[in-house]
Amino acid sequence: MGPDERFETAPDAGDGRRKKPKRRSRHARNGLVIFLSWMFSLALIAVIGAGFLLYWGQQQFDGRGPLEADATYLVQRGAGVANIADGLERAGIVSNARVFEYGVRLNKGGPDLKAGEYAFAPGASMRDVLDTLRSGNSILHAVTIPEGWTVQQIYARLAGDQVLEGDMPAMVAEGSLLPETYRFTRGMTRAQMVDQMKDAQSKLVQEIWDGRQDGLPVRDIGEFVTLASIVEKETGIASERPHVASVFVNRLRDGMRLQSDPTIIYGIWGGAGKPANEPIRQSHIAGETPYNTYVIRGLPPGPIANPGRASLEAVAHPLDTRDLYFVADGTGGHAFAATLNEHNANVRRYRQIERDAAAARAQTPADPAATPTP
Repeated sequence: MGPDERFETAPDAGDGRRKKPKRRSRHARNGLVIFLSWMFSLALIAVIGAGFLLYWGQQQFDGRGPLEADATYLVQRGAGVANIADGLERAGIVSNARVFEYGVRLNKGGPDLKAGEYAFAPGASMRDVLDTLRSGNSILHAVTIPEGWTVQQIYARLAGDQVLEGDMPAMVAEGSLLPETYRFTRGMTRAQMVDQMKDAQSKLVQEIWDGRQDGLPVRDIGEFVTLASIVEKETGIASERPHVASVFVNRLRDGMRLQSDPTIIYGIWGGAGKPANEPIRQSHIAGETPYNTYVIRGLPPGPIANPGRASLEAVAHPLDTRDLYFVADGTGGHAFAATLNEHNANVRRYRQIERDAAAARAQTPADPAATPTP
């Protein structure tokens, strides 16, 4: 047989017996076992530790929070989960920012946290806090703008609001802001509020203008708002506005001067309004200003206030009357007339009511409580 055909045998030990293969030493076997045992132990400890940490974190996340009294927190627009968590811990709303952060991420709530100011009750858990921030039910503040206010008056209110932020923007055109109650969250700027009011008025005016009745004596949407602002200032009674509007519409159609006292006031004092102790004098009535409708014919060059929906609707759909005059009736409303004679009678009646009221006040005994003791 050739060399490649022979079987290889273990070397002879000299006594005719084959040598046995060398076995791994006991020391080597023990080292491997120890290593594997050690790795297993570490893995077991890690699993137990992770389980304990998860259990502890869940208890922290679902347990009673540190708040002892009602509190609020503002989530800024664009804030990340870590930033929000740190802020909540600083505010004492959560006890551990990292637990809250990891809890939010495990609950996949990061993208759902909404900007705004939120209220939290005493003892609110981290899960309660997460649910609140996810809900978007933030605290709403309100600012109310009465109908008929000028832009200057509205700006003064917005500037004095303690929740709105930032500086006031440049003054916008008279009549371009919608009088209404606006609800907003903390963090809104004054400029954003003005933009919102301006956008709301623009949409409302266009909507009502598009639905107006035919034949109104106004040339464009600007004159429409101007006439509505005069109606707004002439009466605070909603049911009267279509009637007041009909008087001005009739006078414009007949080429008569509008003779509206509020236009005198705006021409002299502008958006600040007439001082409370200043009467309208004959010199004011005869004063030549672009807004004085006792002097000019037709409409003034622009609105004298910011009209609300009711006044805009009244001008778009005035009452169908022949009335050309109105005067206060002593009850808070007005008496209307189609002829000058009827109007003069209404004026005399109102003046008599004023005289009777003045006489009654003069005869009313002074309040003894208001009289100082000698």
